[in-house]
Amino acid sequence: QVQLVESGGGLVQAGGSLRLSCAASGGIVGSNAMGWYRQAPGKQRELVAIISTGGPRNYGDSVKGRFTISRDGAKNMVYLQMNSLKPEDTAVYYCYFNTYRGSIYWGPGTQVTVSS
Repeated sequence: QVQLVESGGGLVQAGGSLRLSCAASGGIVGSNAMGWYRQAPGKQRELVAIISTGGPRNYGDSVKGRFTISRDGAKNMVYLQMNSLKPEDTAVYYCYFNTYRGSIYWGPGTQVTVSS
């Protein structure tokens, strides 16, 4: 069982930056993917960014060029640097962990609010 704890959300003005962090714990072994999804009110959860063991990254189209995902494998941490934030980035951001062995875990979520 993998536990995920997010931090770093908050309120920021449009054009500003935030950095999200997620710590994973609980018997993590082998290759995996960590990342972020987000869900705005009334909308479906969508991909923000994912990074796999070894480095391949995937970004959602709406954040390409503005957000950067990174990870510290030794600490089982994943980070999301969010720059040039827009009001439409307002959402609950969920940390994601895929074991590649049939299990996916989610964090409780952290609110990001971007004011215009």
